[in-house]
Amino acid sequence: MSKKSTARGSRKIEDKSPKVYQRDKIDFELKIRELEWTDKQKEFFNLINNKDTRIVFVSGPAGSSKTLVAVRAALQMLNDKKASDIICVRAAVESADSKLGYLPGDLQSKYDVYMMPFADKLEELLPIDQIKRLKGDNRITNQPINFCRGLSFAAKVILMDEMQNATLSEFGTLLTRIGKFTKMIVCADPSQSDLPFNKQGAFEKIVKLFSCEESKQMGVHHFHFTEDDILRSELCRFVVKKITDYKKEEAAKLADKEKKIKQQNPNIAQVYQDSWSPAHHP
Repeated sequence: MSKKSTARGSRKIEDKSPKVYQRDKIDFELKIRELEWTDKQKEFFNLINNKDTRIVFVSGPAGSSKTLVAVRAALQMLNDKKASDIICVRAAVESADSKLGYLPGDLQSKYDVYMMPFADKLEELLPIDQIKRLKGDNRITNQPINFCRGLSFAAKVILMDEMQNATLSEFGTLLTRIGKFTKMIVCADPSQSDLPFNKQGAFEKIVKLFSCEESKQMGVHHFHFTEDDILRSELCRFVVKKITDYKKEEAAKLADKEKKIKQQNPNIAQVYQDSWSPAHHP
């Protein structure tokens, strides 16, 4: 254990600060562009900047600036010397029904396609020369979920985007990577899952699991943006509202249909459990 002198004389006191490996912080000032942040976005920044905050789950619809504020918060921590690196993580799931198939190039080239939203937000917030400098020094790196197991993140900012596409197993892998002085920002839009029908995203389950006073005391929080926070464009807000209303109507119709079926045949649950034959279905 190291010792250090006090200003009162030669008396030695014990240095009880945590001993963890940390990479040196950046040695230059980032020129982060200040945008016209809303009160809700400033509230998010205040939560992230709190020294006791460790993990923030960020939910909200398309266009509500989840990724933008996450990247901006991470850059500010880099600039304030509170973190040495930014690691960007996304589930490698295509957001379309038609798949591109295998992509050419090495692992990083393949994964770069999924990381384009991060690159877009970096260009909005930083000069190109500083982005190149950070990437050239591996201050901003992309990390596939598949290769996170066994890693330990200390004094870093971990940005996770499109996490509505992450499974419970993937959340378990990622959240347990957190080490000393690291903060995680986990962004998701639960209404835009791109997982196949036989897989289920775990974001909402994870948020519910950590929505308790004990989690808050440990520095785990949930921050929610709504349709009112959509800033991309008025048209984007209109489209999101129309689609959301349609999904709610369809869900209500389906629930009503299932209720009527169960009323007509109280044994429907047992029928489905006992047989997959269409002849047994009402």
